[in-house]
Amino acid sequence: MISIRTDLAVEAREIYKKDNNTEVPGVEVNVKKPYEDVSVTVVEIKDERGAKIMGKEIGKYITIEVPGIKHYDAEAHDKISEVLAKELEELIGIKDGETVLVAGLGNWNVTPDALGPKVVSKLLITRHLKQLMPEHIDEGINPVCALAPGVLGLTGIETAEIIQGVISKVKPNYVIAIDALASRKMERVASTIQIGNTGIGPGSGVGNKRMALNKDTLGVPVIAIGVPTVVDAATMANDTIDMIIDELIKQSKDNKEFYDIIKKLIKMKNIF
Repeated sequence: MISIRTDLAVEAREIYKKDNNTEVPGVEVNVKKPYEDVSVTVVEIKDERGAKIMGKEIGKYITIEVPGIKHYDAEAHDKISEVLAKELEELIGIKDGETVLVAGLGNWNVTPDALGPKVVSKLLITRHLKQLMPEHIDEGINPVCALAPGVLGLTGIETAEIIQGVISKVKPNYVIAIDALASRKMERVASTIQIGNTGIGPGSGVGNKRMALNKDTLGVPVIAIGVPTVVDAATMANDTIDMIIDELIKQSKDNKEFYDIIKKLIKMKNIF
């Protein structure tokens, strides 16, 4: 059997629940619906038992799902921005005047891995303005700085080492790491956001795990924000076969030939 990779805690929980018909021990799950078309699932890993089963660190993982975001919809964008801001505010609890360093992870030359650098290019950067012209900056706007450190293959330097160097000079209170994620469901690509307070292991979802970015390695709390942009090939094959099987079942009725094809497809599916 090929292991289906995923960075999403909500999917690790779904896999376990499907296989064992019970919730993951040591894990609490809470589902909210701030809007009819927006769902928020909070998966909180409470102890080492849950962490081992889930393959993730003890902490909180918040998954925001908005299927409509795949198509341009200003209202949907406003909703998800509002929900994301609220969840981040509750998770971080940042105080007035504290500095945030945003790290846009990934390779800007590879489309599915360019999320981090693209987000950095859209940010409102305020740290230098707060220092040079504070009288022109509204109250309540915290110092924000950012960098897109690239990847080891481009720089020859571990991403965490670059960020460590910046932290030693900037001394931020928090790091927000933004990265592309891997999902096991095609429908979650580009329609899901995961926020976690345990940091991030760049490349872990596609089997290329690099030096972790977390409080232990960087010395400050690390909030990870990610969006699935890729799925494993085995996942795509499984999903495609499932779609064909469902369609054949609808059309089969008493047709023995269809049943034989379905059996063959199920055997093929078990390869993945």
